[in-house]
Order: sequence, then structure tokens, then C-alpha cells
Amino acid sequence: MTSLPRLATRVSAVALATVICMPALAQDAVGDGPAIDQAAEPEQSGDQTEIVVTAQRQRGSVDTDVPPVIELTEADIASYGADSLADLIAQLGPQTGSGRGRGDGRPVILVNGQRIANFRELRRYPPEAIEKVEVFPEEVALQYGYPADQRVINFILKDNFKAREIEVEYGGSLEGGTDNGEIEVSQLSISGPQRINIAAEFNTTSMLTEAERDIVQTPGTQPTVATDPDPATFRSLQGGSESYELEGSFNTAIGEGADAKAISANLSAARNYSRSLSGLEIVTLTDGTESEVRTVDADPLTRRTRSTTISGGGAYRQRIGDFDFDATLDGTYSDSQTDIDRRRDLSILQDQVDAGLIEIDGPLPVIPGTGADRSNSTTYTIDSLATLRGTPLLLPGGEVNMTLDGGYKWNRIESDDTRTALGGVQLTRGRINGGINLGIPLTSRREGFLDAIGDLTLNAAFGVDQLSDFGTLTDLTLGLTWNITDRLTLGATWVNRDAAPSLTELGAPNVQTFNVPVFDFATGDNVLATVTTGGNAALPASNQNDFKLSANYDLDLFERASILVEFFDNNARNTTESFPLLTADIEAAFPDRVTRDGAGTLIAVDQTPITYAKRNSRRLRYGINLFGKVGKARPEEESRGSGGGRPGGGGSGGPPAAGASGPPGGAGRMGPEQFQQMREQFCASEPGTVPDLSQLPPFIRDRLTNEDGSVNPERLAQARERICTADGAGGPGGPGGFDPQQVAAIREALCAAPDTPIDLAKLPEGLRQRLTNDDGTVNEERLARLRTAICQAEGSQAGEGQRRGGGGGGRRGGGGGGPFGGGDGQGRWSLSLYHSIEFQNTALIAAGVPELDFLDGDASGQSGGVARHQVELEGGLFYEGVGARLSGKYQGPTRVDGSDTTGAQDLYFGDLVTFDLRLFANLEQQKWLTGETPGFFKGARLSLRVDNLFNTRQDVVDGNGVTPTRFQPALIDPLGRTVSLEFRKLF
Repeated sequence: MTSLPRLATRVSAVALATVICMPALAQDAVGDGPAIDQAAEPEQSGDQTEIVVTAQRQRGSVDTDVPPVIELTEADIASYGADSLADLIAQLGPQTGSGRGRGDGRPVILVNGQRIANFRELRRYPPEAIEKVEVFPEEVALQYGYPADQRVINFILKDNFKAREIEVEYGGSLEGGTDNGEIEVSQLSISGPQRINIAAEFNTTSMLTEAERDIVQTPGTQPTVATDPDPATFRSLQGGSESYELEGSFNTAIGEGADAKAISANLSAARNYSRSLSGLEIVTLTDGTESEVRTVDADPLTRRTRSTTISGGGAYRQRIGDFDFDATLDGTYSDSQTDIDRRRDLSILQDQVDAGLIEIDGPLPVIPGTGADRSNSTTYTIDSLATLRGTPLLLPGGEVNMTLDGGYKWNRIESDDTRTALGGVQLTRGRINGGINLGIPLTSRREGFLDAIGDLTLNAAFGVDQLSDFGTLTDLTLGLTWNITDRLTLGATWVNRDAAPSLTELGAPNVQTFNVPVFDFATGDNVLATVTTGGNAALPASNQNDFKLSANYDLDLFERASILVEFFDNNARNTTESFPLLTADIEAAFPDRVTRDGAGTLIAVDQTPITYAKRNSRRLRYGINLFGKVGKARPEEESRGSGGGRPGGGGSGGPPAAGASGPPGGAGRMGPEQFQQMREQFCASEPGTVPDLSQLPPFIRDRLTNEDGSVNPERLAQARERICTADGAGGPGGPGGFDPQQVAAIREALCAAPDTPIDLAKLPEGLRQRLTNDDGTVNEERLARLRTAICQAEGSQAGEGQRRGGGGGGRRGGGGGGPFGGGDGQGRWSLSLYHSIEFQNTALIAAGVPELDFLDGDASGQSGGVARHQVELEGGLFYEGVGARLSGKYQGPTRVDGSDTTGAQDLYFGDLVTFDLRLFANLEQQKWLTGETPGFFKGARLSLRVDNLFNTRQDVVDGNGVTPTRFQPALIDPLGRTVSLEFRKLF
């Protein structure tokens, strides 16, 4: 009896022309089907009406059995209205954020399934250059040499794209006081493996002061003489800043086919300036009977920062035997200089009052400034990583995936401060790392090995880091992925990892900020204190011991739908944490961090990082992702005539070349006349030369190119032989001929309504045999896979209907033409909703000290404790060139206990709900504006963004319902509701 893999890959034996030219039949048969070597000769049989269904992965997709969290097609991407890939990732926050709570939260970025040197090389790419986006859970990061604490995003690029872009944005707070602007220009060219991108950006933000938000001043700091300047005018809530950035990247391939070598390089330079105000100097003068609080003059304490960052990187990739070799190198130089005005000695004023030279409420003499203190910080980073990925071993359950990784990272920080007599700090770290990751298939439905269990894969990873300052650190990861069915996947992962604090956490310069509002939990007072930030050289290495359970289920709803459930149990020792709110327990644990005067008034706090002896947390995170279409699809001929296509010419989504027709009669179908036209175009070039593949549909190009986009000469020659010779592509009814009537009959028999019995008598004999068991009964699993392969292709040029894969390529969705549209005229909608529940979140500062419970009265940071419930929402609608996106966040309430000793009251941090709204319109699709010819509006988009739509701010009150001065809503969120308008144009 024919095996299931054979059925999935050779339902019948038609000529390769049918494989290549019929997307409805040549798309992926099933999500876990084996890839077909296109060099293989078609098996001949007596039945010449057979059909080949290949299960080849889409070019550039990630080779893994772990199901993606979400996948976005070209039409889905357009519905987000993003102006860059960085913007798109920001909008995908609920799906791309790691629930482990480890690392820096940034996902691993891949391009066409391959590592890159750094995300900066493509962060400014326009989303129109992307064919598909895949988001994978943290476990997939191990395959690329990264720890399992960050999710993986894979961008599959179009293989032919050109665009120049200009973007202008202006916005500000609706409450006034501050505004911001941005100008960005870029140029991107993609031609197969060759990519060139150049971009420049300028940003500016104006200062916002406390006076512009009517901030109530801390008691005892407001001048009592009416003619004195108001300190609120000279204390900034948001500093003013300017930034300039220039960057470029280059990617190319050397050679062709399997021996091709890919190289890339990127370089960027940025300069930033910022200025903030720390208020005025205040003195209390007394004449023995009365006293006055005075501001000396209108010269504020100012903090000025200038920073320069230069970054560069490169990557090299080639095939070595059966392995993929990748090497990346990334380097960054950053220099920061901060000048902080010194306080003046104001005791001379009291001396003059005592001498009778001035009145306490009269004019004050000029006191000259004493200059500024300066802190400097220079950091150097060189990071290299090489990986070797392949399948060295074949087991009964399938091939073993192996990744070997090794690298070297060098960091150095040099910092100094004029306020210390101890000299500067120089820290250097060298890190040699190596590791191995194995993906071992234990059972397999595809291979027929213990297939009743499903697909069970063991993942094991081990790594060693040798640090020059912390010695040997190790990490071990074990995991199981269980694909029970095509829809349901379960996972379990255990991670034990040592981690060293960063050099910045250890050696950043200590910077003092004057007149910072601080709430003193010990006394219940609001004070202006001097706050010190920077590094802490005494931080130890930590150990993380984490366990994760996950379930991913694809629902039969709308176009695509899935549910993700994750449970995390994190335990760590000697963790580095930011300094929390200064409660009585924290002050008791870190008494040397607090400075008080003789009266017990808080005057200074050292907020450099601290260490917790233990940190434990348990949380559940679950969510749903929904994707659907709106509107009625228009005929393909009308869609093609709308002028849809990418800027710069052909490729997926573009119109057919002059004299060539696309698939008529609905996407995914090709009649004899259209096949003949495509055949003539393909066969016009001389043997040994490369024809113009840019005019071919993307599903054909994917089968004729390698993963890096270069043409595979062997596949091209075989395709030419089968298509361009008489016996390879005969007419209908001939040997290997294309018979649309036969195909239509098969499609009609298989693709009836789900509850309609299938009449197998309408199928060819060879196909019927492959769908029946030895006893003559129908093999329901094979039949279901075949129906999925054929029926989900209908109406989709590249499998957009697939629940997993979502189809790369295809025409642009959302309706309309130009850089933003095309497609079938239907709109797109999506909704993602995630809920996190914290069951435990505790910390132990040291042995013998009471444990801190951040869910029940202790503070984990400067914003209270940890909320037990958090909700993330992201959704939108895009139709006829007009779109709307809405994102929302909910954070539950928390409480911070006061002091039983001093009687300071508890603080209650209220729950908070915020929504952000984005409205955008592709102007070239608005006929009421452009008429029949878009002219200037071609490739133009106008966007309106409203952040914090309902102007909500967190309320913080004590037991009496009074808001402490430190926690005024405008101090927590100075901007409130902000609005920005953006004009973007692609040329």
C-alpha cells in the first residue's frame, strides 16, 4: 500500500508543468508534509490523469516543527498601516513579547529564515517589501544560537522590490506644552539576494515643564515672596531633545545555486542632544522673628547630555555539505557626556541677613555660578556568533536537527565623574561561548513511526560561557514539543541558566539629579531629594531556573484563528533588580542607600541597581488571535486591472507583463491558453541562460529559486525540459498534458461542502487507490490531507487560506492598487487579546529578612507592586484603502504598605486602562480625492495617531483618599493624550 508521505507528495503523475503552473494544486499539501526534490523524475503509470501535489516549504520560512504564534500574509501586513518594520513589531507587541520575563524583551529577528547581524539593517524597511511574517515562541531561538528568552520573528522578503520613501510627522500633547516632529527619507532596492538600503532621520521634541501641567509643588519648596520666580517653570517633566541618524546596509550573493555565498554589511551613526531642568536653588532666610522661602534667581539647575553612537555589522552565510553555516559580527561604539550644574553655596545670603545687609523678603544679590560637573561614559561592544545548522542523523521518527554555535563577545566601559576623587572606572569583559542544540523526533505521523501518538520532538540545548570577570557560566534547556494533531500542539520547556550583570549595570557613571519628588514611606512626607543613578560594581552573577508549559490550538473560525496558553514558573537567585520605592522594609534592608538630615528628613537616595537573594514568580498567559476578511472579492481580471503592484516593478502582487496574462477566472486557476502563453514566455530564452523570472507568479519563482533568492540552475533546467519539450508539456490530453476539465472534475468531487459525502467514483483510478486502505475502506486522514491541499488553494494564489502559513506571496490585500493594494478587493480584519494572571511574585532580599510579596503590599519598582491581572488588546480593520487600528492595555490595581512604626499610610495604585488609536488612508485609492489618475497621491498615505485616547492616568491615593504630591497624575504621565499626523509617500 502506498505510504502517506508518498500520497502527500505524489497524488498522481502529471507533468512538472502542472506542478509549477497550477498553484491550486501545487501549493503545500499539508503543513507537515515532506519537501519534494524537484529534480526527481515523475513516476509514470498507466493513469495519465494524475496530479502532483508538492509539500515544499515556502522560500524563506523557518524550518521547525514548532507552530508559529501568528503568521501574517501580505494583505495582513498592509492592514496594520505601519510605516516601517520597527513600527510593525511595536504593533505586534502582544504576540512578540516574551512571557518568560527574561532578557531585554526584544525578539530575535530573522530574514528569509536566516540570522542577521543586527535588526538595524532592516528596521526602516517599508512593510510593503515583506511577503510574509512569522512569529515563533521562545524555543525556536535555540535553533539560531540564542537563549530561549526571546521570541523569534521571521520576515520573508519579496524578491523584487524598489521604493524611495519620505515620511513627515508632527504631533504633541492635546494639553499643550510640548510637541515633536520627525522627518525620514530612505531608499530600498531588493533584487533577489541583493539588497541596498539607505536611510536618514531627524527627530525633535520640545521641553515640558511642571508649570505647564499645574503640578502642585512639594511643601516647603514654594517661594513665599511673590516676586520670586516659580520653580515649576524651571523643572522639566520631559526634557527637550534632538537626534540625527544616518544608516545604510548592503546584502548580496556570490555564486549561484547550492554553492552561493551570502554576505551583508550595515553601518549607522547617530547623534543625540538632550536638555532637562532640575528646578531653582531654594534657601530659607530668617531674621530671628520671621522666615521666608526664597528662590535665588531664575537660573535653573540644568542637565545637558550629548551622545554619539556608531554601529556596524556584517554577516556571511554559505552551504557546507549538508549544513548551513552562518557567521555574524556586530560592533558598537557609544560615547555619552553629561554636564550637571553645580549647586551654589547659599549660606552667604543668611550671613548677609545676619549682618543686616539684605532683607529676607527684599532683593537678593547675584551669586555667581560655580560651573558644572561632568560625567563621561564610553562603551565598546564587539559581538560575533557562528552557527552550523543541519540534519546529521536520520531516526525512525525523522531527521535530527542540530545547531552548533560559538562566538566571542568583547565589552568595555570607561566612565568618570568630576564629583568623585576615586578616579574613573574601566571595566572590560571577554566572553567565549559555545553550545549545541538538538531537535530529536521521537515519533512522527509523517514517517509512520508511532504515529498514533502524533509528532513528538525532544529539544535539548547546552551552552558554556567563559567570562573574564565572572568565570564559567552554563545554560541547559530541555523541551518537548507534541503536535498531537495538525491543530493542537503542546509544549514543555525547562531552562537552567547562569547570567552575569551587564557592564552598564556594573560600571555606568553615577549621575545625580537634584530636586526629584520622592515619597518617604517612613514618614509619609513628600520631599525633593537628590537621586543617584548609575552602576553598581558589587552585583553578582545570577542563576535562573524556569519552567514553561504551553498549548497552541488552531480554531476553525474566520480565515484563521488560534488560541495560545502559556504557564511560567520562574525561580532565580542573586537577581539584579532596579531600586524599588523607598518603603520601610527597603530602607531597613539597604540603609546605606538613604541619607537623612538631623531632623530625619530624606535628602538623598541611591537608586543604583540592587540584588535580591531570591526571586520567584508564577503566571498564566493566554490569548486568542483572529484574522478574517470583509467585503466581496472582485473578479481576478478586475483586480489585475486596478494597477496593483509593488513599486519598482514585478514580483508578487504586480501586474502581468505586457503580452502576458495572469491566471484568469479566479485566483489559483490557469486555463490552457494562459498556460501556453506562460510556456512561450518561459521558453523564449536560450538554454543555459536565466529567463526573466520576475514576471512569473511567486509560487513558480519559489520553486525555481534557493532560500537566498538566487536561481537554482538545476531546478531551472529540469523545469525547462519538462515545460519546453513536446513530451514535457503536451496539449490537453497528450502525454503529461494539462487537462483543465480533469482538474475541475477532481476539484468538484473533493471540494464539496464539509457535510456532503465525497463520490470517489468521480476520481481517477490511481487516486482512488491511494485514498483507500487495504480492506477497501476510505483512509479518512489521507482524504482530509488531500482536501486540505487542493480545496484550501481555491481562490488563493499562494495558499492564503492555509491556517498555518497563511500563504506568503499573493497579491496585495485590502483593496485598491498601487503600493498598498491590489489583491482580491476584500478587506482584512484582525483581533488579538491576551490576559496574564500572576499567581506568585516574591523576592527575598537576604537570609533572615522577611520575604517581599509584590502582589500583596510590597513595591517592585517606582510604580508600586505587581498587578495580578494584565490584559493586552490589538485589533484593526482595513478596507478599500482605509484602515483603523486599536490597541489597549489594562493593568490591575496594586497596594504598597506604609510603616506600622511611624504610622505612614498605605498607598493604593489604581487600575489603569489605556487605548491607542491609529487611522490611515492610502490616498491613491480614494477616487473622490484623486479622480481616475492618482498623480501626486500615488503611493501616498495619511495617518492620524492618538495615543492614550481617553486621556486616562493612574490614580494613587493614601488611606484617606489623598494623592501624595509625588504621585500626581501628571507626574506619572506628563503627556496624557497625544495626537500626531503623518504623511508618507513611496516613489
